[in-house]
Amino acid sequence: MTFNRGASFITALTLLLAALGTANAGSAHMHTGSRTTQPVGHYEFCQGLPQECRQKTSKKAPVELTRKLWATVIAVNNDVNASVTPRTDMEIWGREEVWSYPVNGEGDCEDYVLEKRRRLMQAGVPAGNLLITVVRQPNGEGHAVLTLHTSMGDFILDNLEGKVLPWSETSYTYLKRQSAQHSGVWVSISDGGADAVASVR
Repeated sequence: MTFNRGASFITALTLLLAALGTANAGSAHMHTGSRTTQPVGHYEFCQGLPQECRQKTSKKAPVELTRKLWATVIAVNNDVNASVTPRTDMEIWGREEVWSYPVNGEGDCEDYVLEKRRRLMQAGVPAGNLLITVVRQPNGEGHAVLTLHTSMGDFILDNLEGKVLPWSETSYTYLKRQSAQHSGVWVSISDGGADAVASVR
């Protein structure tokens, strides 16, 4: 997402969200539901690195989306997308659904997500605002993206898309994501994509 140099950051984001139209009014943030199953890959990741899945946060307002935070998010998203070469788990590990940080600069969608999450946490973004999210692509395949939960809405960092977009501007059906209160817990997402099979990945 690129803004003209003379445009106000907040004004530009407000206009972007307004452009979603009245049909999407109130949908700047995802609507999450009850607790749901943890993806098997994330469960195994947590077994190997339990400290990554113990982050608990009290219920509070989403992180404030400032110019500085936005610049950091764009830089991290661009750098990880450019520096990691896409390869499947089968190519890297010889089996499916291995969630890990990129290995030798290679990884699949979950690996991109984990690396972006790690870097943004190192930059000071709270874990409760960086949520691994499972979606279904228009072709029916499962995919993972990172949701940035902010005061101006939920934004998606994606290795298949160069721009950081509002979640409702993507073509995905949203299935489930990490809880904002506990990084080892997952919750369902209600986005209107009725009856999508939330057990993918």
